[in-house]
Amino acid sequence: MSIFDKKNEENSLETILENSVEIEEDLMRTYLITAERIHDNEELKDRLENFAEGNAKRTKQLIDEINKQK
Repeated sequence: MSIFDKKNEENSLETILENSVEIEEDLMRTYLITAERIHDNEELKDRLENFAEGNAKRTKQLIDEINKQK
């Protein structure tokens, strides 16, 4: 594998990871906004907040991975 190929692969991986961060952040916001709007179902509200927490953890892991790639 040439240096050029390796650099393109790294850029592609970084792009994929950055896109994944955006997706996770969008999902996290959606879950939190939805949870805030729920007033009559505490169980569903809690589950949505837990989903958002999971997205936050995955986002941090993805950002850590991006930083390792640099």
